[in-house]
Amino acid sequence: MNGASPAYSDGMTRSNDEVAELLREYADLISITGGEAFKARVYERAARSIGGYDADVSTLDAKGLREIPNVGKSIAEKIVEYVRSGSVSEVEALRAKIPAGVRRLTAIPMLGPKTACVLYEELGISSVEELADAIHKERLRDLKGFGPKTEENILHGIELLQSSGERVLLDIATDLADDIVTELSQVTGCRRCTHAGSLRRFRETIGDIDVLAAAGTSAPLMRAFTELPYVSEVIVHGRKKTSIRTTRGLSADLRVVPPDSWGAALQYFTGSKAHNIRTRELAVHQKLKLSEYGLFDAETEEKIASETEEEVYARLGLPWIPPTLREDRGEIEAGLHDELPDLVEEEDIRGDLHTHTDLTDGLAPLEEMVAAAAERGYAYYAITDHGPDLSMQRMTDERMLAQRARVRELDGTYGGKGGTGMRLLHGVELNIDTHGEVDWPEEFLAGFDVCVASVHSHFNQGREALTRRIVRACENPYVNVIGHPTTRIIGKRPPVDADLDEIFAACARTGTALEINGHPARLDLRDEDILRARRHGVKFAVDSDAHSVLHLANIRYGVGMAQRGWLTRDDVINTWPRTRLLGFLRKGRTGRK
Repeated sequence: MNGASPAYSDGMTRSNDEVAELLREYADLISITGGEAFKARVYERAARSIGGYDADVSTLDAKGLREIPNVGKSIAEKIVEYVRSGSVSEVEALRAKIPAGVRRLTAIPMLGPKTACVLYEELGISSVEELADAIHKERLRDLKGFGPKTEENILHGIELLQSSGERVLLDIATDLADDIVTELSQVTGCRRCTHAGSLRRFRETIGDIDVLAAAGTSAPLMRAFTELPYVSEVIVHGRKKTSIRTTRGLSADLRVVPPDSWGAALQYFTGSKAHNIRTRELAVHQKLKLSEYGLFDAETEEKIASETEEEVYARLGLPWIPPTLREDRGEIEAGLHDELPDLVEEEDIRGDLHTHTDLTDGLAPLEEMVAAAAERGYAYYAITDHGPDLSMQRMTDERMLAQRARVRELDGTYGGKGGTGMRLLHGVELNIDTHGEVDWPEEFLAGFDVCVASVHSHFNQGREALTRRIVRACENPYVNVIGHPTTRIIGKRPPVDADLDEIFAACARTGTALEINGHPARLDLRDEDILRARRHGVKFAVDSDAHSVLHLANIRYGVGMAQRGWLTRDDVINTWPRTRLLGFLRKGRTGRK
């Protein structure tokens, strides 16, 4: 590492994600003000590199920053300026040129900066509400290039913006919650501490963080909570509950309970409202009363169970129910009949089947990605860079074959589970075109060990065409996995309008797995879709879609979604032993075993 930069003047730590967001905003501002498209793309690429970089950019000086892919001298200087002062003069200058109304409109997913500028200049629209009203009155149709389909897309974006509200992605909430739990666990007198609520259930977005601690005295914990360095406001400061607002855009609640109430409190503050209603109903039917302090006899008030979740559930006649299932979607009935699934766990994952290197749009060289995968203890690992149909990736037959040769050289040279060398699989992420065709003919595809096929464009095709497009990809004998099947990006792009049940049936019929993409902005498939696909008999691949070493850890979020979809190890192909996996991947092909 190179020399550290000076400390932030405001005492705050600025995450890589925050710096990346600034660079993305600068790229948008360049586009809005008519700057060079090439320059905007440079900053977009730098934002991706910063967001996926595995070291804290606040610790690097300008020289160290320039070692990050896609970060040149000018960008490095801007990052240093932001680190030191909390702002960048060039960004502020461009912000000043843009009417506030235009900037408000660019917050709408699927609405580009140039479109926002036209709407403001031509119709004077400067708010989301004004835009929605103009669409309903068909005022946009007087503008060149605007029609019913454009209006529909913008309305979709407005719905996404309004539905996301103050919620944040799972990884952002997890990072903050882990920081809080780590800090509070060190407070004298803290017996136990963890996060609960929707975060413990692995909901895809989080509104606020629930932290639970056990201690004989709450005051030291409450004080430490309010003094965390990223607290921007103390909303409530009490003996049992304290609420804060943080500089990271999230609110957090801390509840402190007596140690002997830990299990009851953890159960109470983890379950969804619907799940907790069901458990309280079970208690009432047994003449018991359930609260965050314990399970009590309704008449005598005698405490019956409280110290662990297991004993609380057991007294209600249930096995311990994993947090990811506590949504009242059949888990109570399954528990009463001893039919709860043995859910897949992160440690069950034997390998990752969808990852990228800097050959296309990844940030790290092949060798670094492979070494990082080996450190995770994987038994096998697939490299799946993009095919040539995504022209911006500059893939050619020659480049792909050269990578394959290098993969074969490295195969088995890194450690893996069970003491044997990690098996390297040479794969590809193919693009599913508008007709369901993929990048290469079958004779070229036959040389890959694994083929992931994904939709990357033309998301607004009609329902029938989109469905047939993906079904045709499933029917290709060399396509093993459909990547991020609905193409959604949470809060920015809705799922494609396709007949998922027809696609699920095709996957089951053809032996094509559906991906559960662990990238926190995707988490695609959603839990509801996983449940439906499982009923069709589909198998799944839980992947990271890693574009950097740091992103390999996204597998944890994919596993969380798989659990919410009630999946077991047998449902997930990359928990299988290597021989069984390779048999599945052969599908309709012959070749390397």
